[in-house]
Amino acid sequence: MLRTPVFALLLLTGGFSAAPSAAAGEGPHDVRIKDITTIEGVRDNPLMGYGVVVGLTRTGDSQQTVFSIQTLANLLQRMGLQIPPASVRVNNIAAVFVTATLPPFARPGMKIDVTVSSIGDAKSLAGGLLLMTPLKASNGDVYAVAQGPLTLGGYSAGGAGNTKIVNHLTVGRIPEGGIVERDAAIALGSMSTLSLLLRDPDFGAAQDIAAAINKELGKEVAHAVDSRRIEITESNAVIGGVPALMARVDELAIRLHPTSKVVVNERTGTVVMGGAVTLGACSILHGNLAIEITTTFEVSQPEPLSKGETTVVPQTQVQATEKAAQLIQLKEGATVEELVRGLQTMGATARDIVSILQAIKAAGALEATLEVL
Repeated sequence: MLRTPVFALLLLTGGFSAAPSAAAGEGPHDVRIKDITTIEGVRDNPLMGYGVVVGLTRTGDSQQTVFSIQTLANLLQRMGLQIPPASVRVNNIAAVFVTATLPPFARPGMKIDVTVSSIGDAKSLAGGLLLMTPLKASNGDVYAVAQGPLTLGGYSAGGAGNTKIVNHLTVGRIPEGGIVERDAAIALGSMSTLSLLLRDPDFGAAQDIAAAINKELGKEVAHAVDSRRIEITESNAVIGGVPALMARVDELAIRLHPTSKVVVNERTGTVVMGGAVTLGACSILHGNLAIEITTTFEVSQPEPLSKGETTVVPQTQVQATEKAAQLIQLKEGATVEELVRGLQTMGATARDIVSILQAIKAAGALEATLEVL
């Protein structure tokens, strides 16, 4: 069945901004600085390595996976065993990529979780054991080593065409399976200037954060550089240094004015609208056109003794159905809640609402940022 895009006609009747719904509204509210900012330079670092999972029950890579054979032959050679690669069977092992995240202030001996993903044609990693695998950062240095048994959270049962598979079997995790080998911590004591970065840029929030910090410390040490960055000078002047300073700053609260935004995911039909979203008065005319194409195959038999051949003849039928358009009007003072309720009343699905919201934005009646995922 082929469906055409939703048809929506908007008739603008004004340029007012409706007040947000009381039920769904989310106006200015207090948030802690730690919830909306990060410290510049203090971040996670991704790690990656190449390894081998062993101990599988004939669910590993096939002989066509050449790099698995080479890996096993090289591994045995380092252990003093010389074998021809052609004689190696790899259906009990699987070549994998191992990934992990190195958290800020990681110290040698600290344990981290790792994720193991098959890169060959292994059917399942269930019951496997990851051999010691060095994990490298983007600069090529080894920062951690991973090893241990995998947990998948799924299983596969059956055979001969009758199989039941639960969850994903070629990706597993090893809780605390990685050990940090290199110090990656940042020396906070040497930082004379500390910068806070807003997760969402906002000039007003940046100014409010700087003012809250200055009020807490009793002197002008913080200022907003732009809509995302706030610099704190003399960060070591506080007793206890940067850790003591951040412990005080993180708990400070500011009044946050959220940005009006509508987020839609057309692939899944998900629509999320903030309570601060406002609408211009408009009328929406909505209808659907469905085109159904059906093909059936019929067998054409020749007449007796006619020396004809039996052939299969396709019979194609095309049927178009168009539903009557339905109208919804939003008067002055309408809320986002009334818009959604009206669209549901006229039978619009989540995917229809996505298309209608895009049309409303194009017509200039949506006083918010429309973000399509």
